[in-house]
Amino acid sequence: MNGNCTVSQYILQRLQEIGIKHMFGVPGDYVLDFLDRVIESPIKWVGTCNELNAGYAADGYARLNGAGAAVVTYGVGSMSILNAVAGAFAEQVPLIVINGAPPAKRRESGALVHHLVSNYYLQLDIFKKVTCDAAILTDSNTAPEEIDRVLRNCITSKLPAYLELPADMVNASCRKPGGALTAGTSLSNQENLFDCIREAAGMFNKSDHPMILAGVELLRFGLGAEALHLVEASEVPFATMLGSKSVLPELHPQFTGMYQGGWSRETVRNQVEGSDCLLSIGVWITDLDTGLFSMNLDNRRMITAGGGKVRIGNHFYEQIQLGDFIRGLAGAIKPRSYLASHPAESYRPKQPFIPEASSTLTAKRLYECLNYNLDDSMILLAEPGDAFCAAPAFHIEEAENFIVQSYYCSIGYCTPAALGVSLARPQKRPVVLTGDGAFQMTAQEVSTLIRERRPAIIVLINNDGYLIERRLHQDGYYNDIQMWKYSRLAEVFDNSSFSIGFRVTTEEELDEAVKQAATEKDKLIFIEAYIPGRDCSKGLERLGEAFRQAQQKK
Repeated sequence: MNGNCTVSQYILQRLQEIGIKHMFGVPGDYVLDFLDRVIESPIKWVGTCNELNAGYAADGYARLNGAGAAVVTYGVGSMSILNAVAGAFAEQVPLIVINGAPPAKRRESGALVHHLVSNYYLQLDIFKKVTCDAAILTDSNTAPEEIDRVLRNCITSKLPAYLELPADMVNASCRKPGGALTAGTSLSNQENLFDCIREAAGMFNKSDHPMILAGVELLRFGLGAEALHLVEASEVPFATMLGSKSVLPELHPQFTGMYQGGWSRETVRNQVEGSDCLLSIGVWITDLDTGLFSMNLDNRRMITAGGGKVRIGNHFYEQIQLGDFIRGLAGAIKPRSYLASHPAESYRPKQPFIPEASSTLTAKRLYECLNYNLDDSMILLAEPGDAFCAAPAFHIEEAENFIVQSYYCSIGYCTPAALGVSLARPQKRPVVLTGDGAFQMTAQEVSTLIRERRPAIIVLINNDGYLIERRLHQDGYYNDIQMWKYSRLAEVFDNSSFSIGFRVTTEEELDEAVKQAATEKDKLIFIEAYIPGRDCSKGLERLGEAFRQAQQKK
């Protein structure tokens, strides 16, 4: 940058250095001057229909890009995006929020300005609870150090961050950036690392039936390649979980399947839980990843690495970075004959979908059709509900081609997240698998997908309301929603014939719609799949039964 540097220029320069090329959000009076600077910068502004959707879009963008950013205005904007930030914190996603605030001088005087809630520090206090770092930039002399610290902590920890930018600080002069901003380095304790690897390798090498369970932290910290090297160096089978689906190739001959505790295929569950040395790397033991905690894992036969530490039986090693552990263990283990430790059940290739003439569409056949037609040029976003209960059976090869919010589970996430995904990976096509209840939460973001000319495929499962809640509990009319003509929304949002809508009720109609989606690659395709009788996947049936049984035991 030439000439004087301002606080807004400093922020935008740093965002570009960490890979931000798009910024999502909604304008508001306190942030308008900053948005003028955004428009002047190389970063592309992408306006969304509301702040919550901006957060979801930035979250989807961050999962593929390494970081995402959203801009909101004070109070009404920042409180609206809060749920998306909380979800990013729970799921460990580096989402940066820039909140335009009242002028610093108004803060000093205590003036009761619009959008203020309680006091001028309330929003900072709230966001500190769901971010790795947060700051109010009230002094241009210290702003550069605060910006650098907050952004560095964000990209290092893979957690959200918050910057509050008073309107009178946007064009305030500050020093120029000194050197490029890079992620911090989290170092392992070398003595602990050496002892840990030695013990882990000893246990692993002595075992008869070792197994690797690959978790979500491998995705968040970009450790898929290192984990695959460990798998192939050891020549032992591996399994993944819902949150880490496809982090390792599902066509790999050592892939056993997905593990979800008691919800797993019997062969997968027996091999994981029967292992005399289960190496769990980056795994989060959440309810949905473990079949509502229906797993039977013995810590005495496990090596558990993640969260900056390693547990081997009853021994704990602190300050161990997951990447260091994986790389060190790969060099210390002894490879064994693959034939002696191969998966108990061979890989099942997906079967062609052949529609039955005039056959009413069912959930099972809908998912079989989608599974067969997904390819490596598509990124599937599976919404919480029947969609992510069915997704474990889908065959997806590349780690970045499957996105699910399997821990925070905020319905409505996937439609706006697809906007961020499509901008982070413009060469790929997002496929949103959502339910009608979830879609009604954030439906308006289809208009932004159309405006930005993002050729997504949206498959809406119209099963008449909140089906997952109907399965979890005795049904009530609180699960009913207004029936929309979903396939007609493309006409409402689009005046340029960029989008095409279908309503399918039979297997043949579904097959035709999917085939047209494959040929119309430059258009947004909206497929409303009507499923009569509130039919659902086997996965949701299993979840509902397990949940009701657990409730009865209370």
